[in-house]
Amino acid sequence: MDSFSAPSIGSSPQVSTKDFKEQLETRLAQAYAEEFLETVREKCFDKCITKPGSGLTGGESSCISRCVDRYIEATGIISKALFSAPR
Repeated sequence: MDSFSAPSIGSSPQVSTKDFKEQLETRLAQAYAEEFLETVREKCFDKCITKPGSGLTGGESSCISRCVDRYIEATGIISKALFSAPR
């Protein structure tokens, strides 16, 4: 049973606000990471793989590497701008 399911009989139904917040933050981070990886995979695959085969050519491998690096860099810039903006 996960921590958000109804507690079983005899267990404590109390979940501290701090624990709940930490669990929520962890799940949100996991969901963000999964979404990020899926987006990068899809965008870079579409851009770099022109003829799918049993392996990557040198050009495809290089393209994917550059694509992923740019995507990570752009995400970092956007995140920094969002989190440093006055609230």
